[in-house]
Amino acid sequence: MLPTRAALVVDDERDIRELLSITLRRMGLEVDTAENLAAARERLAGRAYDLCFTDMRLPDGSGQSLIELIASRYPDTPVAMITAHGNVEAAVNALKAGAFDFVSKPVDLHVLRRMVQNALQLGEQRRAQTQLSNNKLLGESAAIRELRATIAKVARSQAPVFISGESGVGKELVARLIHEQGPRAAGPFVPVNCGAIPAELMESEFFGHRKGSFTGAVSDRPGLFQAAHGGTLFLDEVAELPLHMQVKLLRVIQEKTVRPVGATSEQPVDVRILSATHTDLAARVAEGRFRHDLYYRIHVIELNVPPLRERREDVPLLVDAILRRLAAENGDPGYELAAEAEQALAEYPFPGNVRELENVLERAVALCEGGVIRVSDLHLPSAPRPLAPASSPAPGAAPDTAVLPSSAPLPDALPDYIESLEREAIQKALVECRYNKTKAAAKLGITFRALRYKLKKLGIE
Repeated sequence: MLPTRAALVVDDERDIRELLSITLRRMGLEVDTAENLAAARERLAGRAYDLCFTDMRLPDGSGQSLIELIASRYPDTPVAMITAHGNVEAAVNALKAGAFDFVSKPVDLHVLRRMVQNALQLGEQRRAQTQLSNNKLLGESAAIRELRATIAKVARSQAPVFISGESGVGKELVARLIHEQGPRAAGPFVPVNCGAIPAELMESEFFGHRKGSFTGAVSDRPGLFQAAHGGTLFLDEVAELPLHMQVKLLRVIQEKTVRPVGATSEQPVDVRILSATHTDLAARVAEGRFRHDLYYRIHVIELNVPPLRERREDVPLLVDAILRRLAAENGDPGYELAAEAEQALAEYPFPGNVRELENVLERAVALCEGGVIRVSDLHLPSAPRPLAPASSPAPGAAPDTAVLPSSAPLPDALPDYIESLEREAIQKALVECRYNKTKAAAKLGITFRALRYKLKKLGIE
């Protein structure tokens, strides 16, 4: 059974609302109506629409402002302007603002029906494009626009791409976009967190194993390279690979073959390698902790994802998208930011970047009342106090007192330390329970749902 399509009619004239509602319902659409701009915004926040009609003039604003709102926040919803007869200028302005068409009063029902059919086809095309790429690199800052343009260029090639950037900036999202916009889009995209696989299981995870090759190998199992055959393998936190695995990975990239653990022959694999890390990989090469030959193999093209503090103008757009997603997931009509909360988010530096912004808003949504998020719901860490420089210790301090550098203040370091403890405990439990998540959750004393949330949050595969 096909899902019911829905339309929104916005007009302050009751007769127009009823005429359009009757016509649209006869075409099989559910219809909601709004008599002004405020009501229209409320309807849009509450559900997704396949089509919207809006009058040019509304009691509390212009229909053009509604078109601009829909174009920016609900781009998959085609919108048409209802104009006075002969008002060509208003029609042109509506099209420039993002409307797909316009209809003049008095409304010709034949024209209206044809317009509805065209709008629904347009909506299907937009949804198909969205399904092709559910991942969106949101932002209109110069840095993000440049990054999107570069992604489009490198996606066309088969060269390995190294994605650099701080934790939480969206490196995996960039990798997915490269995959989806390239010739391997129809193939699998296989992400793996190299720091989350125990060293003793790494070779089996990457290359697979044969039945009986080691204790617990009860059947043949393909590895990550075989799973990514014909597509893309994304090596996140590649700097965490131990040296013995770096040697094996280099050979696979060079020879394009893998040998499963316990096998006597090699298997051909066809994968594109994308990799990422939040650490300085060149520095690790200089320290002898990462092989220089592997570095040059995976570092053919580098993309740097900017931190959120360097594109603050994108924060409102990200906040809006995250809140709409959370509202849909929670079945709520929507959430609103109080003015002081909006200001606090604009001023906060977000050391955890987009991931931290998501966590902050998820917590705020759970704590807020009436759908209004106030600054107290955000629980943003207060600004750290300036630390005394190493050359000028505080009076009375011990001579060997360690002074943290300004780049690593204690309030930022503490969450990372706690996260590392969580990661270590979860990985240990998973290994001891042979990766049975239900048993691991019981061993940790948490619910399976809580463990699943932690695995996603910490990026543990």
